[in-house]
Amino acid sequence: MILLGLAKGGFSGIGVIAVPLMALSVSPVLAASITLPILIVQDVVSVWAFRRTWDKRVLLVMLPSAAIGIGLGFSLAAFVKPGAVELAVGAISVVFAVQRLWVERATAPVGEARPEGLPWRGVLAGVAAGFTSQIAHAGGPPFQIYVMPKKLARDVFIGTSAIFFAVVNWMKVPAYWALGQFTRESLSTAAVLLPLAIASTWAGVWLVRRVPGRNFYKIIYGLLIVVGGKLAWDGSRALLVG
Repeated sequence: MILLGLAKGGFSGIGVIAVPLMALSVSPVLAASITLPILIVQDVVSVWAFRRTWDKRVLLVMLPSAAIGIGLGFSLAAFVKPGAVELAVGAISVVFAVQRLWVERATAPVGEARPEGLPWRGVLAGVAAGFTSQIAHAGGPPFQIYVMPKKLARDVFIGTSAIFFAVVNWMKVPAYWALGQFTRESLSTAAVLLPLAIASTWAGVWLVRRVPGRNFYKIIYGLLIVVGGKLAWDGSRALLVG
């Protein structure tokens, strides 16, 4: 829950590790169903904290396509192996983050706007974020792969991410309900963990605002490598065992 809170507070991406860690003691399905209500409550904190700093254009491009991705994830839930999704997302994330760290050694600083580029990239990223979020709560890397090269100011990036995933998480509720993943056990466990989750989200907000803007993206790229490596490891292990 601390990892989820730090992620929602602004250290994007590391929250994806929470479900695999929780799955060490409960089933992955139960871990995901416990996590979603907690994420929704944490979203309230992160959206409130960064409510004045967000990018409208990113949300207009990505949110409608994320809904398509969530629909695909729901429709294909019986046919798609979460391990395969984790492996693919993890491998792509590591390659992307390493490549961006290399390219951006001497490029424009944070807050210096980059060209918008082709909207279809945002549409594809939105579909991928919605799909991977529905399947494995792993929508962060696809979102970051599209948005991070724009070099938005630190708080604008965090605010945009907060609003995007707040909406995406609510979009997932009907699918989780239809799949029977909200049980008395999962909801009661989520309720017990909520105080820690909320406190850690505020801690994440406090910490991230003390990170200099010029270092913020380097930290996020580093976290993306760690998260991507963890996803790739979990995915490959699941496929080998399965």
